[in-house]
Amino acid sequence: MRVLLINPPRENEIIGNNPEIIESERGYNPPLGLLYLASYLEQHTDHQVWVIDAQVQQLSHVRLQAEIARVRPDAVGITVMTLTLLDVMLTVESVKSVNRDITVILGGPHVHLFPDESIQLPDVDYLVLGEGEEAFADLLDHLGDREALACTQGIVFRDGDGIINTGVRPFIDDLDRLPFPARHLVPYEKYTSLLSKGGVVTTTFTSRGCPFQCSFCDRPQLGKRFRARSAGNVVDEMETCVEMGIHEFLIYDDTFTVKKDRAVEVCNEIVKRGLDVSFDIRSRVDTIDETVIKALKAAGCAGIHYGVEAGTNRVLKILNKGISLEQVRVAFDLTRQYDIPILAYWMIGNPHETLADIHETFRLQRQLKPDFVHMTVLTPFPGTEVYREAMETGIIEGDVWRAFAANPTPGFEPPHWGENFTREELNELLVYGYKQFYMRPGYILQRIAKLRSWSEFRKKARAGLRVLTMGRG
Repeated sequence: MRVLLINPPRENEIIGNNPEIIESERGYNPPLGLLYLASYLEQHTDHQVWVIDAQVQQLSHVRLQAEIARVRPDAVGITVMTLTLLDVMLTVESVKSVNRDITVILGGPHVHLFPDESIQLPDVDYLVLGEGEEAFADLLDHLGDREALACTQGIVFRDGDGIINTGVRPFIDDLDRLPFPARHLVPYEKYTSLLSKGGVVTTTFTSRGCPFQCSFCDRPQLGKRFRARSAGNVVDEMETCVEMGIHEFLIYDDTFTVKKDRAVEVCNEIVKRGLDVSFDIRSRVDTIDETVIKALKAAGCAGIHYGVEAGTNRVLKILNKGISLEQVRVAFDLTRQYDIPILAYWMIGNPHETLADIHETFRLQRQLKPDFVHMTVLTPFPGTEVYREAMETGIIEGDVWRAFAANPTPGFEPPHWGENFTREELNELLVYGYKQFYMRPGYILQRIAKLRSWSEFRKKARAGLRVLTMGRG
Protein backbone atom coordinates (compact mmCIF):
# COMPACT_ATOMS: atom_id res chain seq x y z
CA MET A 1 0.00 0.00 0.00
CA ARG A 2 1.18 3.52 -0.83
CA VAL A 3 0.87 5.69 2.28
CA LEU A 4 1.30 9.46 2.31
CA LEU A 5 1.63 11.43 5.55
CA ILE A 6 0.92 15.16 5.34
CA ASN A 7 1.76 18.13 7.54
CA PRO A 8 -0.71 20.63 6.02
CA PRO A 9 -0.08 24.22 4.95
CA ARG A 10 -0.93 26.86 7.54
CA GLU A 11 -2.68 29.39 5.36
CA ASN A 12 -5.68 29.54 7.70
CA GLU A 13 -4.15 28.79 11.10
CA ILE A 14 -6.06 30.29 14.00
CA ILE A 15 -3.73 32.61 15.92
CA GLY A 16 -6.21 34.65 17.87
CA ASN A 17 -4.01 34.68 20.94
CA ASN A 18 -0.92 36.13 19.22
CA PRO A 19 -1.79 38.80 16.68
CA GLU A 20 1.76 39.76 15.72
CA ILE A 21 4.38 37.76 17.53
CA ILE A 22 8.04 37.31 16.65
CA GLU A 23 7.41 33.57 16.74
CA SER A 24 6.61 33.96 13.04
CA GLU A 25 10.35 34.33 12.45
CA ARG A 26 11.29 31.18 14.35
CA GLY A 27 11.76 28.93 11.32
CA TYR A 28 10.33 25.43 10.90
CA ASN A 29 10.26 22.36 13.09
CA PRO A 30 10.08 18.86 11.59
CA PRO A 31 6.71 17.13 12.09
CA LEU A 32 8.02 14.57 14.57
CA GLY A 33 4.68 12.82 15.08
CA LEU A 34 4.41 12.02 11.38
CA LEU A 35 8.07 11.06 11.16
CA TYR A 36 7.62 8.60 14.02
CA LEU A 37 4.64 7.10 12.18
CA ALA A 38 6.69 6.86 8.99
CA SER A 39 9.65 5.14 10.61
CA TYR A 40 7.37 2.70 12.43
CA LEU A 41 5.68 1.78 9.14
CA GLU A 42 9.04 1.36 7.42
CA GLN A 43 10.31 -0.96 10.16
CA HIS A 44 7.18 -2.98 10.93
CA THR A 45 5.16 -3.14 7.69
CA ASP A 46 5.60 -3.55 3.95
CA HIS A 47 3.80 -0.30 3.12
CA GLN A 48 5.58 2.32 1.02
CA VAL A 49 5.72 5.64 2.86
CA TRP A 50 6.03 9.28 1.76
CA VAL A 51 5.94 12.42 3.90
CA ILE A 52 5.02 15.91 2.71
CA ASP A 53 5.73 18.79 5.08
CA ALA A 54 3.84 21.54 3.29
CA GLN A 55 5.12 24.14 5.74
CA VAL A 56 8.86 23.74 5.26
CA GLN A 57 8.32 23.09 1.54
CA GLN A 58 6.16 26.23 1.43
CA LEU A 59 3.40 24.52 -0.50
CA SER A 60 0.06 26.20 -1.02
CA HIS A 61 -3.03 24.02 -1.06
CA VAL A 62 -2.97 24.16 -4.87
CA ARG A 63 0.63 22.95 -5.02
CA LEU A 64 -0.06 20.36 -2.33
CA GLN A 65 -2.80 18.87 -4.48
CA ALA A 66 -0.30 18.45 -7.31
CA GLU A 67 2.10 16.67 -4.93
CA ILE A 68 -0.67 14.31 -3.81
CA ALA A 69 -1.43 13.47 -7.42
CA ARG A 70 2.27 12.81 -8.04
CA VAL A 71 2.54 10.31 -5.16
CA ARG A 72 -0.77 8.54 -5.98
CA PRO A 73 -1.35 7.26 -2.43
CA ASP A 74 -3.85 4.62 -1.37
CA ALA A 75 -4.13 6.13 2.11
CA VAL A 76 -3.30 9.55 3.55
CA GLY A 77 -2.60 10.35 7.20
CA ILE A 78 -2.91 13.93 8.43
CA THR A 79 -2.01 15.29 11.84
CA VAL A 80 -4.59 17.66 13.35
CA MET A 81 -4.36 20.38 15.96
CA THR A 82 -7.48 22.40 16.67
CA LEU A 83 -5.78 25.58 15.46
CA THR A 84 -4.96 23.97 12.09
CA LEU A 85 -8.35 22.32 11.53
CA LEU A 86 -9.36 24.64 8.68
CA ASP A 87 -6.21 23.80 6.71
CA VAL A 88 -6.66 20.11 7.50
CA MET A 89 -10.13 20.15 5.97
CA LEU A 90 -8.80 21.90 2.86
CA THR A 91 -6.13 19.20 2.67
CA VAL A 92 -8.77 16.47 2.96
CA GLU A 93 -10.67 18.17 0.14
CA SER A 94 -7.50 18.16 -1.99
CA VAL A 95 -6.94 14.45 -1.34
CA LYS A 96 -10.45 13.49 -2.36
CA SER A 97 -10.33 15.74 -5.43
CA VAL A 98 -7.32 13.74 -6.64
CA ASN A 99 -9.06 10.40 -6.06
CA ARG A 100 -12.15 9.78 -3.95
CA ASP A 101 -10.98 6.23 -3.26
CA ILE A 102 -8.00 7.44 -1.20
CA THR A 103 -8.55 6.58 2.46
CA VAL A 104 -8.26 9.64 4.72
CA ILE A 105 -7.04 9.06 8.29
CA LEU A 106 -6.75 11.84 10.87
CA GLY A 107 -4.75 11.75 14.10
CA GLY A 108 -3.33 14.12 16.68
CA PRO A 109 -4.55 15.99 19.77
CA HIS A 110 -7.66 17.45 18.15
CA VAL A 111 -9.25 14.16 17.14
CA HIS A 112 -8.35 12.71 20.54
CA LEU A 113 -10.41 15.47 22.17
CA PHE A 114 -13.24 15.49 19.65
CA PRO A 115 -13.58 12.00 18.12
CA ASP A 116 -17.35 12.15 17.47
CA GLU A 117 -17.15 15.53 15.79
CA SER A 118 -14.02 14.65 13.79
CA ILE A 119 -15.28 11.37 12.30
CA GLN A 120 -18.39 13.13 11.02
CA LEU A 121 -16.47 15.78 9.10
CA PRO A 122 -16.78 15.51 5.30
CA ASP A 123 -14.63 12.85 3.62
CA VAL A 124 -12.91 11.67 6.82
CA ASP A 125 -12.72 7.87 6.84
CA TYR A 126 -10.86 6.96 10.05
CA LEU A 127 -9.35 8.46 13.19
CA VAL A 128 -6.37 7.26 15.20
CA LEU A 129 -6.49 8.08 18.92
CA GLY A 130 -3.64 8.60 21.37
CA GLU A 131 -0.11 7.58 20.48
CA GLY A 132 -0.49 6.55 16.89
CA GLU A 133 2.41 4.36 15.84
CA GLU A 134 0.93 0.92 16.59
CA ALA A 135 -2.73 1.76 15.98
CA PHE A 136 -1.99 3.42 12.64
CA ALA A 137 0.00 0.43 11.41
CA ASP A 138 -2.74 -2.00 12.48
CA LEU A 139 -5.39 0.14 10.81
CA LEU A 140 -3.54 0.09 7.50
CA ASP A 141 -3.00 -3.66 7.75
CA HIS A 142 -6.75 -4.27 8.20
CA LEU A 143 -8.28 -1.70 5.86
CA GLY A 144 -11.42 -3.12 4.33
CA ASP A 145 -11.95 -5.69 7.09
CA ARG A 146 -14.49 -3.98 9.34
CA GLU A 147 -14.78 -6.95 11.65
CA ALA A 148 -11.04 -6.86 12.32
CA LEU A 149 -11.08 -3.07 12.66
CA ALA A 150 -13.79 -3.25 15.31
CA CYS A 151 -11.32 -5.27 17.39
CA THR A 152 -8.38 -2.93 16.70
CA GLN A 153 -7.86 -0.64 19.68
CA GLY A 154 -7.18 3.03 19.08
CA ILE A 155 -9.33 3.83 16.04
CA VAL A 156 -12.69 5.42 15.20
CA PHE A 157 -14.80 4.93 12.09
CA ARG A 158 -18.39 5.17 10.88
CA ASP A 159 -20.55 2.07 10.66
CA GLY A 160 -23.80 2.89 8.90
CA ASP A 161 -25.52 5.52 11.03
CA GLY A 162 -23.36 4.69 14.05
CA ILE A 163 -19.80 5.31 15.14
CA ILE A 164 -17.34 2.62 16.20
CA ASN A 165 -14.84 3.90 18.77
CA THR A 166 -12.49 1.15 19.94
CA GLY A 167 -10.97 3.23 22.73
CA VAL A 168 -7.47 4.47 23.38
CA ARG A 169 -4.59 2.01 23.54
CA PRO A 170 -2.42 1.84 26.65
CA PHE A 171 0.52 4.21 26.43
CA ILE A 172 3.82 2.82 25.13
CA ASP A 173 6.02 2.26 28.18
CA ASP A 174 9.23 1.22 26.44
CA LEU A 175 9.90 4.17 24.14
CA ASP A 176 13.29 2.72 23.21
CA ARG A 177 11.57 0.19 20.98
CA LEU A 178 10.28 2.94 18.67
CA PRO A 179 12.53 3.59 15.68
CA PHE A 180 13.99 7.08 15.30
CA PRO A 181 11.92 9.61 13.30
CA ALA A 182 12.27 9.16 9.52
CA ARG A 183 14.03 12.47 8.89
CA HIS A 184 15.32 11.13 5.57
CA LEU A 185 11.78 11.44 4.16
CA VAL A 186 11.68 15.25 4.49
CA PRO A 187 14.07 18.02 3.35
CA TYR A 188 15.68 18.05 6.79
CA GLU A 189 18.33 20.57 5.77
CA LYS A 190 15.63 23.27 5.56
CA TYR A 191 14.67 23.21 9.25
CA THR A 192 15.93 26.28 11.11
CA SER A 193 15.32 28.29 14.27
CA LEU A 194 15.56 31.92 15.27
CA LEU A 195 17.61 30.86 18.30
CA SER A 196 20.06 28.66 16.40
CA LYS A 197 23.65 29.39 15.36
CA GLY A 198 22.50 29.36 11.76
CA GLY A 199 22.90 25.69 10.85
CA VAL A 200 20.43 22.88 10.32
CA VAL A 201 18.22 22.28 13.37
CA THR A 202 16.04 19.36 14.33
CA THR A 203 13.67 18.65 17.18
CA THR A 204 13.65 15.49 19.24
CA PHE A 205 11.54 13.95 22.00
CA THR A 206 13.38 12.11 24.75
CA SER A 207 10.24 11.47 26.78
CA ARG A 208 6.45 11.55 26.62
CA GLY A 209 3.90 12.63 29.18
CA CYS A 210 3.95 15.59 31.56
CA PRO A 211 3.23 14.91 35.25
CA PHE A 212 2.51 18.53 36.19
CA GLN A 213 -0.98 19.97 36.61
CA CYS A 214 -0.91 23.48 35.08
CA SER A 215 -4.51 24.54 34.49
CA PHE A 216 -3.83 26.09 31.06
CA CYS A 217 -2.02 23.12 29.48
CA ASP A 218 -3.02 19.69 28.28
CA ARG A 219 -1.44 16.97 26.15
CA PRO A 220 -4.39 14.57 25.98
CA GLN A 221 -2.90 12.12 23.52
CA LEU A 222 0.35 11.72 25.50
CA GLY A 223 -1.04 11.57 29.03
CA LYS A 224 0.23 12.72 32.40
CA ARG A 225 2.48 9.77 33.16
CA PHE A 226 6.13 10.56 32.46
CA ARG A 227 7.81 7.95 30.24
CA ALA A 228 11.42 8.39 29.23
CA ARG A 229 13.82 6.94 26.70
CA SER A 230 17.15 5.66 27.95
CA ALA A 231 20.16 7.94 27.75
CA GLY A 232 21.89 5.60 25.30
CA ASN A 233 18.88 5.57 22.98
CA VAL A 234 18.61 9.38 23.03
CA VAL A 235 22.26 9.89 22.18
CA ASP A 236 22.13 7.16 19.53
CA GLU A 237 19.55 9.31 17.75
CA MET A 238 21.72 12.40 18.12
CA GLU A 239 24.67 10.48 16.67
CA THR A 240 22.54 9.42 13.69
CA CYS A 241 21.60 13.06 13.12
CA VAL A 242 25.23 14.19 13.32
CA GLU A 243 26.02 11.70 10.54
CA MET A 244 23.35 13.50 8.48
CA GLY A 245 25.02 16.87 9.15
CA ILE A 246 22.63 17.95 11.91
CA HIS A 247 24.39 19.30 15.00
CA GLU A 248 21.73 21.50 16.62
CA PHE A 249 18.75 20.11 18.54
CA LEU A 250 15.69 21.42 20.29
CA ILE A 251 14.74 18.79 22.86
CA TYR A 252 10.98 19.16 22.68
CA ASP A 253 9.99 17.35 25.87
CA ASP A 254 7.50 19.34 27.95
CA THR A 255 10.08 19.18 30.77
CA PHE A 256 13.42 17.53 30.00
CA THR A 257 14.51 17.70 33.63
CA VAL A 258 11.54 15.94 35.27
CA LYS A 259 14.00 13.31 36.49
CA LYS A 260 17.26 15.09 37.21
CA ASP A 261 19.40 11.96 37.34
CA ARG A 262 18.23 10.91 33.89
CA ALA A 263 18.90 14.39 32.46
CA VAL A 264 22.44 14.23 33.83
CA GLU A 265 22.86 10.73 32.40
CA VAL A 266 21.92 11.96 28.90
CA CYS A 267 24.42 14.81 29.21
CA ASN A 268 27.17 12.51 30.43
CA GLU A 269 26.56 10.16 27.50
CA ILE A 270 26.95 13.06 25.04
CA VAL A 271 30.25 14.02 26.67
CA LYS A 272 31.44 10.40 26.79
CA ARG A 273 30.94 10.01 23.03
CA GLY A 274 32.51 13.39 22.27
CA LEU A 275 29.57 14.48 20.13
CA ASP A 276 29.84 17.92 18.54
CA VAL A 277 26.28 19.05 19.28
CA SER A 278 24.39 21.93 20.83
CA PHE A 279 20.86 21.72 22.14
CA ASP A 280 18.08 23.66 23.82
CA ILE A 281 15.77 22.16 26.42
CA ARG A 282 12.43 23.08 27.95
CA SER A 283 12.46 22.99 31.73
CA ARG A 284 10.82 24.16 34.95
CA VAL A 285 12.53 26.27 37.58
CA ASP A 286 11.73 23.68 40.26
CA THR A 287 13.49 20.85 38.40
CA ILE A 288 16.89 22.54 38.07
CA ASP A 289 19.88 22.49 40.40
CA GLU A 290 23.61 23.11 40.02
CA THR A 291 24.40 19.47 39.28
CA VAL A 292 21.97 19.48 36.36
CA ILE A 293 23.08 22.88 35.07
CA LYS A 294 26.74 21.87 35.20
CA ALA A 295 26.04 18.67 33.25
CA LEU A 296 23.95 20.55 30.68
CA LYS A 297 26.72 23.09 30.12
CA ALA A 298 29.37 20.39 29.68
CA ALA A 299 27.24 18.55 27.12
CA GLY A 300 26.62 21.59 24.91
CA CYS A 301 23.34 23.03 26.17
CA ALA A 302 22.82 26.28 24.25
CA GLY A 303 19.57 27.40 25.86
CA ILE A 304 17.00 26.64 28.53
CA HIS A 305 13.36 27.56 27.97
CA TYR A 306 11.60 28.23 31.27
CA GLY A 307 7.84 28.56 31.56
CA VAL A 308 7.37 31.32 34.15
CA GLU A 309 3.94 32.48 32.88
CA ALA A 310 3.15 35.23 35.43
CA GLY A 311 4.88 37.88 37.52
CA THR A 312 3.02 37.39 40.80
CA ASN A 313 2.74 34.44 43.12
CA ARG A 314 -1.02 34.99 43.31
CA VAL A 315 -1.53 34.41 39.59
CA LEU A 316 0.94 31.49 39.54
CA LYS A 317 -1.18 29.83 42.22
CA ILE A 318 -4.35 30.44 40.21
CA LEU A 319 -2.69 28.75 37.22
CA ASN A 320 -1.70 25.81 39.44
CA LYS A 321 1.83 26.28 38.14
CA GLY A 322 3.39 24.83 41.27
CA ILE A 323 6.33 27.25 41.42
CA SER A 324 7.20 30.46 43.26
CA LEU A 325 8.91 33.63 42.10
CA GLU A 326 11.76 32.89 44.52
CA GLN A 327 12.38 29.60 42.67
CA VAL A 328 12.31 31.55 39.38
CA ARG A 329 14.98 33.96 40.59
CA VAL A 330 17.20 31.17 41.91
CA ALA A 331 16.96 29.15 38.66
CA PHE A 332 17.63 32.19 36.45
CA ASP A 333 20.64 33.26 38.55
CA LEU A 334 22.06 29.73 38.47
CA THR A 335 21.57 29.41 34.71
CA ARG A 336 23.30 32.76 34.10
CA GLN A 337 26.23 31.70 36.30
CA TYR A 338 26.91 28.95 33.77
CA ASP A 339 26.36 31.32 30.84
CA ILE A 340 23.47 29.35 29.34
CA PRO A 341 21.01 31.57 27.41
CA ILE A 342 17.46 31.75 28.76
CA LEU A 343 14.15 31.95 26.90
CA ALA A 344 11.28 32.76 29.26
CA TYR A 345 7.62 32.07 28.44
CA TRP A 346 4.93 34.39 29.80
CA MET A 347 1.17 34.83 29.47
CA ILE A 348 -1.17 37.74 30.10
CA GLY A 349 -4.94 37.71 30.40
CA ASN A 350 -4.87 34.95 33.01
CA PRO A 351 -7.86 34.19 35.24
CA HIS A 352 -8.51 36.95 37.79
CA GLU A 353 -5.44 38.87 36.60
CA THR A 354 -5.48 42.65 36.97
CA LEU A 355 -3.69 45.41 35.09
CA ALA A 356 -1.32 45.76 38.05
CA ASP A 357 -0.51 42.04 37.80
CA ILE A 358 0.32 42.37 34.11
CA HIS A 359 2.61 45.33 34.65
CA GLU A 360 4.31 43.37 37.44
CA THR A 361 4.91 40.61 34.88
CA PHE A 362 6.54 43.12 32.52
CA ARG A 363 8.65 44.53 35.37
CA LEU A 364 9.81 41.06 36.42
CA GLN A 365 10.77 40.21 32.83
CA ARG A 366 13.17 43.14 32.73
CA GLN A 367 14.47 42.42 36.23
CA LEU A 368 15.23 38.75 35.51
CA LYS A 369 17.06 39.64 32.28
CA PRO A 370 16.41 36.51 30.20
CA ASP A 371 18.00 36.54 26.76
CA PHE A 372 14.62 36.18 25.05
CA VAL A 373 10.98 36.32 26.06
CA HIS A 374 7.96 34.81 24.38
CA MET A 375 4.61 36.24 25.41
CA THR A 376 1.07 35.21 24.57
CA VAL A 377 -2.45 36.05 25.57
CA LEU A 378 -3.88 33.11 27.50
CA THR A 379 -6.19 31.04 25.35
CA PRO A 380 -8.42 28.58 27.23
CA PHE A 381 -7.78 25.57 25.02
CA PRO A 382 -10.10 22.55 24.85
CA GLY A 383 -9.36 19.85 27.38
CA THR A 384 -7.79 22.25 29.91
CA GLU A 385 -8.92 23.02 33.42
CA VAL A 386 -9.01 26.74 32.68
CA TYR A 387 -11.43 26.14 29.80
CA ARG A 388 -13.69 24.03 32.00
CA GLU A 389 -13.68 26.76 34.66
CA ALA A 390 -14.40 29.45 32.07
CA MET A 391 -17.51 27.58 30.88
CA GLU A 392 -18.70 26.82 34.41
CA THR A 393 -18.40 30.45 35.52
CA GLY A 394 -19.86 31.93 32.34
CA ILE A 395 -16.62 33.65 31.29
CA ILE A 396 -17.08 31.67 28.07
CA GLU A 397 -20.65 30.96 27.01
CA GLY A 398 -21.05 27.45 25.70
CA ASP A 399 -18.54 24.90 24.45
CA VAL A 400 -17.19 27.04 21.62
CA TRP A 401 -14.32 24.69 20.78
CA ARG A 402 -16.66 21.72 20.39
CA ALA A 403 -18.95 23.78 18.17
CA PHE A 404 -15.96 24.71 16.00
CA ALA A 405 -14.82 21.08 15.88
CA ALA A 406 -18.24 20.06 14.56
CA ASN A 407 -18.42 22.88 12.04
CA PRO A 408 -15.00 24.38 11.26
CA THR A 409 -15.65 27.62 9.42
CA PRO A 410 -13.38 30.61 8.73
CA GLY A 411 -13.66 33.58 11.03
CA PHE A 412 -13.62 31.61 14.27
CA GLU A 413 -12.26 33.68 17.16
CA PRO A 414 -10.56 31.65 19.91
CA PRO A 415 -11.87 32.54 23.34
CA HIS A 416 -9.95 34.54 25.92
CA TRP A 417 -10.51 35.01 29.64
CA GLY A 418 -12.71 38.09 29.33
CA GLU A 419 -13.15 38.86 33.01
CA ASN A 420 -11.17 42.12 33.15
CA PHE A 421 -10.02 42.83 29.59
CA THR A 422 -11.28 42.82 26.04
CA ARG A 423 -9.32 40.97 23.35
CA GLU A 424 -8.20 44.32 21.91
CA GLU A 425 -6.92 45.52 25.30
CA LEU A 426 -4.92 42.34 25.80
CA ASN A 427 -3.43 42.57 22.31
CA GLU A 428 -2.36 46.16 22.98
CA LEU A 429 -0.78 45.12 26.27
CA LEU A 430 1.03 42.26 24.52
CA VAL A 431 2.56 44.67 22.00
CA TYR A 432 3.50 47.04 24.82
CA GLY A 433 5.17 44.22 26.77
CA TYR A 434 7.22 43.06 23.79
CA LYS A 435 8.47 46.56 23.08
CA GLN A 436 9.24 47.23 26.74
CA PHE A 437 11.54 44.22 26.75
CA TYR A 438 13.11 44.11 23.30
CA MET A 439 13.44 47.80 22.45
CA ARG A 440 15.72 48.72 25.39
CA PRO A 441 19.00 50.18 24.04
CA GLY A 442 21.05 48.17 26.54
CA TYR A 443 19.38 44.93 25.46
CA ILE A 444 19.94 45.67 21.75
CA LEU A 445 23.65 46.39 22.27
CA GLN A 446 24.01 43.22 24.35
CA ARG A 447 22.44 41.07 21.63
CA ILE A 448 24.61 42.62 18.91
CA ALA A 449 27.71 41.80 20.95
CA LYS A 450 26.67 38.15 21.13
CA LEU A 451 26.04 37.63 17.41
CA ARG A 452 28.02 34.70 16.02
CA SER A 453 27.38 34.82 12.26
CA TRP A 454 25.93 36.89 9.44
CA SER A 455 22.97 34.52 9.05
CA GLU A 456 22.21 34.88 12.76
CA PHE A 457 22.34 38.67 12.38
CA ARG A 458 19.83 38.55 9.52
CA LYS A 459 17.41 36.39 11.52
CA LYS A 460 17.66 38.53 14.64
CA ALA A 461 17.34 41.74 12.61
CA ARG A 462 14.13 40.50 10.96
CA ALA A 463 12.71 39.58 14.36
CA GLY A 464 13.71 42.96 15.78
CA LEU A 465 12.07 44.79 12.90
CA ARG A 466 8.91 42.83 13.48
CA VAL A 467 8.85 43.84 17.15
CA LEU A 468 9.45 47.46 16.17
CA THR A 469 6.47 47.48 13.80
CA MET A 470 4.09 45.53 16.03
CA GLY A 471 0.73 47.21 16.46
CA ARG A 472 1.00 49.34 13.34
CA GLY A 473 -1.47 49.22 10.48
